[in-house]
Amino acid sequence: MAPPAAVVTDIEGTTTRISFVHDVLFPYARARLPDFLTQRGHEPAIAAALTEVRQLAPNAPELTTLLSWMATDTKITPLKTLQGLIWAEGYATGALHGELYADVAPSLRAWHAAGVRLYVYSSGSETAQKLLFRHTQEGDLTGLFTGFFDTRVGVKRESASYASIAAAVGLPGAEMLFLSDVGAELDAAAAAGWRTCQLLRPQDETEPAPGHAHAATFDAVADSFRLPAAIA
Repeated sequence: MAPPAAVVTDIEGTTTRISFVHDVLFPYARARLPDFLTQRGHEPAIAAALTEVRQLAPNAPELTTLLSWMATDTKITPLKTLQGLIWAEGYATGALHGELYADVAPSLRAWHAAGVRLYVYSSGSETAQKLLFRHTQEGDLTGLFTGFFDTRVGVKRESASYASIAAAVGLPGAEMLFLSDVGAELDAAAAAGWRTCQLLRPQDETEPAPGHAHAATFDAVADSFRLPAAIA
């Protein structure tokens, strides 16, 4: 079978260790959220997100709702928008740096150089995705990607989301490869006709999901799907 024309990757547990998100990014946003809303709540993008929070949870203060969503890692757009804006400040000041597994950047560079179209699909906002890949230990990698998708395209565990991405990209599902550590997300992508591979990072102790290819690294993904080898 020919290699995929496009690779769409998740972030948490796929390109980046789960503990970075939960132990670094989430606490950073949680600690700064109250002052952030007080000082910048009048700005259009932030005010729009808060309006959406009120629409979704009209019977509680916005801060209470947001902190509750943070505590349960709710995948909801206004929360992810606000987290992304807070992280933007952290990356800008150097308090935060994007973290990737060592095999990710060399593989992405090789795939991009060979003409494979690269995309991100994560529950984190598009802003947060770009910040992470712009501020990595390997430099700014955002230029390797053709596009970024977040929860505005749909929920990651629903096949319609992957059908929408394929339509936006302009490729049939059979030419799309989705990389994720979450079995339910891979199931949804497969239901939309995509090719799938579960990343089983030893550090994250992910359980194998049936019905999908498995790989411990992006190098192994390349071997399984006839993608170019990493660029040293």
